[in-house]
Amino acid sequence: MKLLNFMKNGQVKLGVLTAAGVVDIEAAAQTFEIQVPSDIHELIEGGPAALAAASAVAAQAVEIRSDRYILPESTIQYAPSVTKPAKMICVGLNYRKHAEETNAPIPEYPILFNKFSNTLASHGDTVLLPKTSKEVDYEAELVIVIGKRAKDVPEEQALDYVFGYSNSNDLSARDLQMRTHQWMLGKCCDGFTPLGPYLVTADEIGDPNSLAIGCKVNGEVRQSSNTSDMIFNCKEIVSYISRHMTLEPGDIILTGTPEGVVLGYPVDKRVYLQDGDVVTIEIEKLGSLTVTMKQEV
Repeated sequence: MKLLNFMKNGQVKLGVLTAAGVVDIEAAAQTFEIQVPSDIHELIEGGPAALAAASAVAAQAVEIRSDRYILPESTIQYAPSVTKPAKMICVGLNYRKHAEETNAPIPEYPILFNKFSNTLASHGDTVLLPKTSKEVDYEAELVIVIGKRAKDVPEEQALDYVFGYSNSNDLSARDLQMRTHQWMLGKCCDGFTPLGPYLVTADEIGDPNSLAIGCKVNGEVRQSSNTSDMIFNCKEIVSYISRHMTLEPGDIILTGTPEGVVLGYPVDKRVYLQDGDVVTIEIEKLGSLTVTMKQEV
C-alpha cells in the first residue's frame, strides 16, 4: 500500500494512493462508518489490523468513487511521509563506491548519527540554502520505517520489524559538516530531510537491498546506483541499532547514499547546490521526491 500525508484545512491528513486518486482515509472512514486510524503514527502502531482497515476503506472508496474523499494527486499539498519520528537515525558511508569516491576507509561498523524533526520537509517543498553555508550537497537515501518495538533483534528477523520504506534526501552542508569530527551541524539545518512522497508498506517492496536509487539535479543524473551496494544491508542495520537502543514504531533510519555526491568530485569540479536548483530523489517502487532549493537571505 502506498500511504501518504497531505495538508487539508491546515491539518495533516492520512491518504492512500490508488488508481482512482488519493483516498482521504478520515473522510472515507466516516462515510463508511469504519474504524481506522487517521494519523500515520497511529496506523503504524495499530499493526496489521489497522493496516487492513485502511486497505478496506481505500478499496470501498475506489469502488464508489466520490470526490468527497478521493482527491486528484496533482491537487494535494504533501506533508512528510512520517510526520513525528521519535528517532531519526542515519548511517554514514554505507555504500562501498561512495566511501571510495570520498577516499574514506570502508567502515568496520555502521557509522551512526542523528537528525531532528526541524529537518523534515515534504515533496514539492522549497528548502532554504542556509546563509551560513556555501557547500550544500544532495544525498539520495532509502529510509526504513520501523513498525514495532525492536530490541536485540537477530538479523534473520530484523525485516519483520519494518513497517515500510520511503525516499529521503539527506541534505548536507559540507563546510559545516567538516568543521569538527561530529557531523551534526552540517546535517541538521532546517528542511534538510525531505521525506516522501510515499510510505510504501514492506510487502510491496520485497528485498530492500535490490532497488535502483538515484538523484537528478535540474534533470541531470548525478547519482545512479542500487541499494545492493550497501556495506551494511537493511537487516544488518536494524539488528545492529536494536542491540544498542530500542527502536519504536515510527522511528526512521536513513541508510546511506551511493556515489555521485558533489563531495566525491575533485575540488575544482565541485558545484554545490544553488538557488533555484530542483533536486529529485527516485528509488525503485517508492516514487520520486522533489524539492526546490532557495537561497536564504
